[in-house]
Amino acid sequence: MDIKRITSGLLGFPLVLLVLLIGNKYIVDFALAAVAILAIDEYFNAVSKICKPIKWVGYLSCLSICFIHVIPQESLNIVVTLSVPTIMMILFANVIATDMAITFKDVAYTFIGIFYAVFFMMFVAFIDGMPNGKILIWYALFAAWGTDIFAFFIGMKFGKHKFSKVSPKKSIEGCVAGTIGAVAMMLIYTYFANTYWNMNFSYEYIAMIGVILSLMGQIGDFAASSIKRYVGIKDYSNLIPGHGGMLDRIDSLLFLAPFAYAFFTLM
Repeated sequence: MDIKRITSGLLGFPLVLLVLLIGNKYIVDFALAAVAILAIDEYFNAVSKICKPIKWVGYLSCLSICFIHVIPQESLNIVVTLSVPTIMMILFANVIATDMAITFKDVAYTFIGIFYAVFFMMFVAFIDGMPNGKILIWYALFAAWGTDIFAFFIGMKFGKHKFSKVSPKKSIEGCVAGTIGAVAMMLIYTYFANTYWNMNFSYEYIAMIGVILSLMGQIGDFAASSIKRYVGIKDYSNLIPGHGGMLDRIDSLLFLAPFAYAFFTLM
C-alpha cells in the first residue's frame, strides 16, 4: 500500500474542501489560476526536452482564469471565444519577431499546453460559478477522484489484464472498477443533495453522466501518460508525494470538466 499517496490525499482534501466550500467565486478562480500555473509549468518543463515552449504566454494565459467572474456575463462568451485565436496570433507573432528562432513546433507544443492546462481548467471555474455550483462541482471531483481511487486500489489488488502500453500499470479491471466506484460515489452524493439540500437530481441522469465523465477522465489520465512516455519522464514533478506533480493529480479532472459543465447546463 502506498502510504505517501494516502497521506498526501488525506492532507490535501481538507484544503480543497476549505477553498471550494468557504471561498467565493473570486477566491476559487484565483486558486484555480494558481493550480493552472503549477500544471503548465510542469508541462513546459516536460516538453522542454523536445522543444522551446513560449512560457510567458502560457503563464499569462493562466492569470486569465482570475477574471472569469470579473468580466460581465454578457461579454464572457465572446471574450473566451476570442481568446483562442488571440493566443494563437500572439504565439505566431513570436515566430515572426524572433525571425523563426521560435519555430512552428514550439508554437504547437505551447498552444497544446495552454489549451490543456488553462482552457480546460476554465470549465472548473465555470461550474463553480453556476447556480448551485458549490454542489455541482463535487460531481466533477467525485468523477475524477472516485475513478482514480477505485482504479488504483482495485487494479493493484485484482488487476490481471493490462489495458494499454501508454500506461503499463493500468489494468482493465482497475479501469472498470474506477468507473463503477465513481458512479457509486456520485449516486451517494446525490442522495445527500436531494435529501438535505433540497435538490431534485435524477439518479438515472447522474449515473449516465457518471459513466461518461469517468471515461473522459480516464482518457485524460492516458493523455497525460502519453506525453510523459513521449518525453521520457515518470512524473511531471515531485510536488505531491505519492502522486507526482500537479498535472499528474488533475489530469482526469481537466479532461472531464468541459463535459461536466455541458451536462450540468442541461440539468
